[in-house]
Amino acid sequence: MGLLDFFKKKPTEEQKEKLDEGLQKTRSSFITKISKVVVGKSTVNDEFLDELEELLISSDVGVNTTVKIIERIEARVSQDKYLGDKELNELLKEEITDLLVATEKPIKNLETKPYVIMVVGVNGVGKTTTIGKLSHMFKQQGLKVVLGAADTFRAAAVDQLKIWGERVGVEVVAKGMNTDPAAVAFEAVKYGAQQNADVVIIDTAGRLHNKVNLMNELSKIKRVMDKQVPNAPQEVLLVLDASTGQNAFEQAKQFTAATEVTALALTKLDGTAKGGVVIGISDQFSIPVKYIGVGEQMNDLQLFDGKNFVNSLFS
Repeated sequence: MGLLDFFKKKPTEEQKEKLDEGLQKTRSSFITKISKVVVGKSTVNDEFLDELEELLISSDVGVNTTVKIIERIEARVSQDKYLGDKELNELLKEEITDLLVATEKPIKNLETKPYVIMVVGVNGVGKTTTIGKLSHMFKQQGLKVVLGAADTFRAAAVDQLKIWGERVGVEVVAKGMNTDPAAVAFEAVKYGAQQNADVVIIDTAGRLHNKVNLMNELSKIKRVMDKQVPNAPQEVLLVLDASTGQNAFEQAKQFTAATEVTALALTKLDGTAKGGVVIGISDQFSIPVKYIGVGEQMNDLQLFDGKNFVNSLFS
């Protein structure tokens, strides 16, 4: 299987069941609130829209995205048009699905080998664990993976990546703590090319230090990788912890200002009722959610499917 086939995969029934299970807390909170707003309503009037606005904001969808949803619903429905509970639910479901689908973009450079993914995000969001699970996903499809331990400011980060490499059965290029992150990235991409690897994944430091230093550091890493593989990295993946709610918006703001983020991974959706943050972040930053974490097991990282996510949220 090639990378194109991998990214075109549709979720299996087992994955759908896992997603339903992982979104249980969010769905319970979201649907309970929706029911209170929708029940007994027959018109989309100001009272209904005010209650819906409050619901979406309290579900961590975010103010700007909430306003967009409200405006789109207003545009579709006249004030006096009769609707039942089911129709109102379906209307909201369609608008949220459209927002998520609108951020989807064609995945470029899939013919490049190795396909280089640079992973960014603050410490504690599950960045290294996501890399391990992502490596497992690729390897399960018969793809060869190499990891680069370029988060050299914490010994624990290098060690953790090595543990994941052993666990998954993929090679890790590491130079230890306090070495130049760009040098590690360079060696990892070089080694991946020599070994005919399909994918090279580079871990980076998770410090939210000042924006200028962060930008310079990530830019340097990108420059040296480009010397080995043209246009590398082909993907810059920002990992965010969904359970932090609105704080994840701030992290996205910082990292998108420091580098060109091309995809998002949302972790820990199974442990939070704040899954609505997926909708807001994807919409506000116009960056597609590519992976979601719905559990602690190795197989609990999934390719994100917007329609499947919304169906599960409203089921």
